[in-house]
Amino acid sequence: MRDQTANPTTRDTPLIRGMTRLWRGVACEVGASQPLITRVLAARGLRDPETAAAFLDPSLKRLHDPSLMPDLDKAAQRLLRALHDREPIAIYGDYDVDGVTATSILWHTLHALAPDADVRTYVPHRLDEGYGLNEEAIRELAAAGAKVIISVDCGVTAIGPARVARECGVDLIITDHHNLPEDEGALPDAYAVVHPRRPGSRYPFGELCGAGVAFKLAWRAATMAAGGERVSPKVRDVLLEMLPLASMGVVADVVPLVDENRVIASWGLPRIRASTLEGLRALVRASGLDGESIDSEAVGFKLGPRLNACGRMGHAREAVELLTTARGARASEIAQMLTRKNEERRAVEKAILDEAIALAEAAGMTRDERRAIVLSRPGWHPGVVGIVCSRLVERFHRPTILMGEQDGVCHGSGRSVDGFPLAHAIARCTEYLISHGGHDMAAGLKLQRDSLDAFVEAFTSVANEAIRPDQLHGRASFDCDATIAELSGDVVRELRRLGPFGRENPPITLRMPSVRVEGRAQTMGRENLHLSMHVRDANGSRPMRVVGWQWGRRVAEFAPGTPLDLLLRPGISTFGGSPRVECELVDALVVR
Repeated sequence: MRDQTANPTTRDTPLIRGMTRLWRGVACEVGASQPLITRVLAARGLRDPETAAAFLDPSLKRLHDPSLMPDLDKAAQRLLRALHDREPIAIYGDYDVDGVTATSILWHTLHALAPDADVRTYVPHRLDEGYGLNEEAIRELAAAGAKVIISVDCGVTAIGPARVARECGVDLIITDHHNLPEDEGALPDAYAVVHPRRPGSRYPFGELCGAGVAFKLAWRAATMAAGGERVSPKVRDVLLEMLPLASMGVVADVVPLVDENRVIASWGLPRIRASTLEGLRALVRASGLDGESIDSEAVGFKLGPRLNACGRMGHAREAVELLTTARGARASEIAQMLTRKNEERRAVEKAILDEAIALAEAAGMTRDERRAIVLSRPGWHPGVVGIVCSRLVERFHRPTILMGEQDGVCHGSGRSVDGFPLAHAIARCTEYLISHGGHDMAAGLKLQRDSLDAFVEAFTSVANEAIRPDQLHGRASFDCDATIAELSGDVVRELRRLGPFGRENPPITLRMPSVRVEGRAQTMGRENLHLSMHVRDANGSRPMRVVGWQWGRRVAEFAPGTPLDLLLRPGISTFGGSPRVECELVDALVVR
């Protein structure tokens, strides 16, 4: 979303320098006299009533025909034949949230279509096996009797494993959404390669995540089995139950929250709380969300990290077991274990982050002349460095790659900034790599330690070519100006209908000019990391509470009466039992 190029009535406004970021709003023809929701929609290019109505009502009818995806019908038919003939099927997943949920979607669907189906799951160990299909695992699955292996969230570059599958007499079905091989003719020689962006694809939306592709395959297999568009009530209930899993993949994999992804997330997220899956219910309880409404933020900060912790700090097969078990006691046991793993992950993350910041600054990688951070250290946990990359990108606003070293090999992950497609950038340095893969915003890679220095220079050169110095500063876009009086509870609830929020549909951000700090700002939370204050505008409106996460160290800059322009994200707080409007501080500017 927020693509003003598609709407000639909107344009970017000049940049404003705040305390921590450069601000940019959208100028459009809708005046300040229009309701706030109208101004926000217009800022996001939704001025036409029909377009706005469609956006606010993401119906399941807006999901595209799965048959348009290359090889999807062929894959569905092969799975149904395997179920009919009682052939063993292996679902080969990935160890992140997207891969775990995609694996679970197919597992549940195949068992709904054939309760006695012989279906096993396989997820590679992040550290021992690495990302994606591997030849040894294919041989093991074939030796165990698998006649069909279906990958989810991986495999589109797996030339060798596809060859091994053919040698073993196994039909390999690949379903993936990651970047295709640079050579368009170099797809794996598999029974089927299901990918929304394959060359020649007629599928109208190419940004599905792995769980989204798995859900579309599950849907098509169900309708094929039924002989038409209408499936049995039991199977329909299972497919609807898969939407919460697919929505978690959408949010956790940070795919654009538009088109089909918006539909999946809009339908799936609210249904997480009422899920009948024992594992999902246990995960919600372990995350402290029982009885709470669940949105993209809850998945991104509570549910997702717990599922990911399993693959980062142990083996993701336990996360798959959590989402597929029918035993409540076992689900609770796994969910509690994931919470402990997540706490362990957080401690490791903090240690790596502190060291990485010091190393990056000492090496000059945070200066304007070096527009990428690339670091590798013995002892850094390869399962955690990806999260630390995200923290460094947030802080230094440049693509970041971090790797751990073991036995002369560097193995890690990278995260990017908007406008710098990371997987393509890494691919330009392929001569130094053992393996690599990913997409625009995240990637994984492996290289020999002897090649590290050459890779650092090559990748930095690519970043320096593509990223201007002025892009190395944090930026914040806002939708429009607003007053305190406009932010009633009803209006804020109406604005929340624009969610779920995420990539390409960012949280609503408003500029609130000419307010003053009311009373004394205070720090709060563990170690006084956060800020709480009340502000009032010149119209004599009620004071409104503003909370600034990680703003505690700047509390002295918000003395009583300080005149401010604020960037805020409106919300409703239920802390203390009584709902009230409360805004999250994005940035501030002292008005002189």
